[in-house]
Amino acid sequence: MSNMKLQWLGEYRDLVEALICFANSYASVHNKEFMGDETKVSFSQIQVVEYLLENEELNQKMSEVAKRLGITASSFTKLANKLEQKGILQKYHMKGNKKDVIIQVTPLGRSVYQKYSEQIAAELFQEMFEIGKEASEKQLEIFTKMLRSLTSKIVWEDKETVVLVAIDK
Repeated sequence: MSNMKLQWLGEYRDLVEALICFANSYASVHNKEFMGDETKVSFSQIQVVEYLLENEELNQKMSEVAKRLGITASSFTKLANKLEQKGILQKYHMKGNKKDVIIQVTPLGRSVYQKYSEQIAAELFQEMFEIGKEASEKQLEIFTKMLRSLTSKIVWEDKETVVLVAIDK
């Protein structure tokens, strides 16, 4: 039996293989709380904190943040609740609007993020950034565009399953 070559991948075979390997590796750890000293956080939790810190002046609703991060509203709510329990996030309502929930990073959250960013820069991204110096700005733009195109095809809209509950008579 001969090896079947996946011709449709063409010259992108190595890139797609590396991307799949990264995605599988990331999927296996993104919810594990292993980073940090006293307060352990996961990649998915720290991504929420990072996004909120970069966009804190927007005072976005939780649903808006979830959409921007490409995760379902229900998954985001679980993440936010866990971060609130750890003291990393605080939930707020806008005055006169009890419906929409706004979340902001607490001083503890800022401290946790600072430590995380120092650790992750050294342990994870430093080598990638060094390799990236070989690419032109245009090449980085194209690669980013390729990844965003792929992401847009696999992100599912948050469609809650409708569950019917019988009314007792």
